[in-house]
Amino acid sequence: MNSLHPIENAVLIVNGGSRRGFRGYEPARQALQRCGIELVSSALVDDPTSIAAEVSSALRTGTRVLVVGGGDGTVAAVAGLLADVEPAKRPVLAVLPLGTANDFARTLDLPSDLGAAVSALATGKVVDIDLGRANGRAFLNVASLGLSVGATHALRPGLKRRLGPLAYPLAAAVAYRRHQPFSARLEFPEGDFEPLDLGDLLQVAVGNGRHYGGGNTIAPDAGIDDSTLDLYAIRSGRLRDHLSLARLLRNGALIHHEHVQHLVTRAVVLTTDPPQPVNLDGEIATGSPVEFRVQRNAIEVVVPAHVTHLRHDAALDFRI
Repeated sequence: MNSLHPIENAVLIVNGGSRRGFRGYEPARQALQRCGIELVSSALVDDPTSIAAEVSSALRTGTRVLVVGGGDGTVAAVAGLLADVEPAKRPVLAVLPLGTANDFARTLDLPSDLGAAVSALATGKVVDIDLGRANGRAFLNVASLGLSVGATHALRPGLKRRLGPLAYPLAAAVAYRRHQPFSARLEFPEGDFEPLDLGDLLQVAVGNGRHYGGGNTIAPDAGIDDSTLDLYAIRSGRLRDHLSLARLLRNGALIHHEHVQHLVTRAVVLTTDPPQPVNLDGEIATGSPVEFRVQRNAIEVVVPAHVTHLRHDAALDFRI
């Protein structure tokens, strides 16, 4: 693949329903052009269900860079679509963090400020990253069952717009009061572990990326290009146990807590009793039983030039 510099053939798609999407669309478009990124087209999408059609339209232009503005759910949906495109025709994904948590952008070390993020993209480099799949559905950061699903139901759009990332712990507290424990059987199609039965669970999470939930860390060594999934299961317990867990979320140290089971694998099948909805990057998208797999080097993304924790396996110094 040739260098993308200068970027003369880009398409911008912004989810207007994301927290900063509507207000950020025009400033993003102008900032991209000021940085020398020439846009073939741009679209502010009011209905998230039409994003797939916008991506298809962008692909027909032959664009080399697809700039997507929105939250983690928006970006994951686009990433899943791009991963299904043959490599020769697949554009590089560039992300503008216009959502609430913006955990994928945090994993890529992109600035939260819109102007700084555009500058980082204009001068950045290209890396390839993995994609998680849950029953075939794509996720970038984390898939989860249990408490996080209840928190998603409690996390109404108005609350996210008013409070931003602070809405997440408030929604989790609401969900905790309503939570009903469940059990799960874990089976490993590639034979790296024996089947595992777990009961009285608060949550099961399967991480592909590094961050989730507004800056929490999945595991200390988790990476979005390590070809593995980090799975952790939290058992139910006393409130004080869960409060101690909450303090360990930021750096991923919760995986060492006595109430947590942690495994690293490429594939796992989860069957739960009772059946559970599955949250993918903030969106309820499938349910158990669910098979999780990692799709290695699924897409290419733009990261700031200073990033060293991610690379392009085919071209280690591949720059825009």
